[in-house]
Amino acid sequence: MAEMEYDYDLIIVGGGMVGASLACALGGRGLRIAVVEAVPLRAASQPSYDDRSIALAYGSRRIFSAMGLWDELAASVTPIRKIHVSDRGHFGMLRMDAARHGYDALGYVVENRELGKLFAARLKALDDVDLLCPAELEGLETDAGRACVQIAMEGGKRQFTARLLVGADGGRSQVRELAGIGTRRWDYGQCAVIANVTPGRPHRGVAYERFTDSGPLAMLPMSDNRCSLVWTVNQGEEEALLALDDASFLARLQARFGYRLGELRKTGRRSAYPLALVMAEPADTPRLALIGNAAHTLHPVAGQGFNLGIRDVAVLAEVIAQARLAGGDIGAARVLRRYNAWRRADQNRVARLTDGLVRLFSTTLPPVVVGRNLGLLVLDRVAPAKRLMMRQAMGLAGRLPRLARGLPIPGGDGA
Repeated sequence: MAEMEYDYDLIIVGGGMVGASLACALGGRGLRIAVVEAVPLRAASQPSYDDRSIALAYGSRRIFSAMGLWDELAASVTPIRKIHVSDRGHFGMLRMDAARHGYDALGYVVENRELGKLFAARLKALDDVDLLCPAELEGLETDAGRACVQIAMEGGKRQFTARLLVGADGGRSQVRELAGIGTRRWDYGQCAVIANVTPGRPHRGVAYERFTDSGPLAMLPMSDNRCSLVWTVNQGEEEALLALDDASFLARLQARFGYRLGELRKTGRRSAYPLALVMAEPADTPRLALIGNAAHTLHPVAGQGFNLGIRDVAVLAEVIAQARLAGGDIGAARVLRRYNAWRRADQNRVARLTDGLVRLFSTTLPPVVVGRNLGLLVLDRVAPAKRLMMRQAMGLAGRLPRLARGLPIPGGDGA
């Protein structure tokens, strides 16, 4: 039988941080890759006080380093030297210090704008990657032989085929929906209020996670002594917080967070979004893989969401590269089974961790409150338990792919 002709080896729907990471990881390996993205890439502009940020785990740094991206990004990140966890109004406390465990940082905070600039420049430089943008997915069909997508682009609709289709198009994934893949969903009845805040004291690279009766409140260190705020509140309360003037908002936040960073002096533009746990159902859809929020959307507690997605990238890139080097079909069922089996344990473990933290610290039952605070003290003082928790938070637990161990995947330069 004649070899089937394809427009591309790999089509990635979603050119955000996770989808772009996969294209960068596989670029230069002899694959024809297309990235479909609805939002036009913006030219670099002056940075804003309100630029949104993301927390990169130490393991994610390894992945970016092995992909050859970290050196370009390093000057733009703010290291997280220490993490301080507390339960508002109670005695429990957990402190983690990178230096005491032989790391230069536990993680890093980087503005989304800087990651976007980095990915845009790298994708533009890759001859084997076509960026279809602006373009939107309107239909897909997959079978044992190929994936076929219908794309709306400037000038009309186009149809493309590929050996493998990857959905990297976020929590409301069109790929997932069109493929008929169901989800398990739990709405927390909470919203995250997002803003940048400037405290009166230097943050010194310390990240704070403070649990309150309405949910966790995180303050992550940023450049220029700003902090990235993620404040969880009960659904319905976010509108009042968004409507407050800056002084009133800071006063309300101060009462919740306390004075560990002194008096809070400035806040930027605020936004809010509802929180839910969404997990794609296991599916054996031929020629299709899901990564990032298309596969799992988590509560932001502990900052695990993007880091879980970038580990999806590392594993999928490795199994694709190995299949190609072996002369196999990168979209074959056995390749996808290997990817899904490898990722399932990590995805489920992190989902249970974040969901468990939210539930544990949301209850006001006195025995539970006492128990969780004793647990924080035990974690703080028992070194093996603390190391285990740190490795999970840093993205270093479980079976790690090559990129997460700081090693390149095989098959560069078209080998």
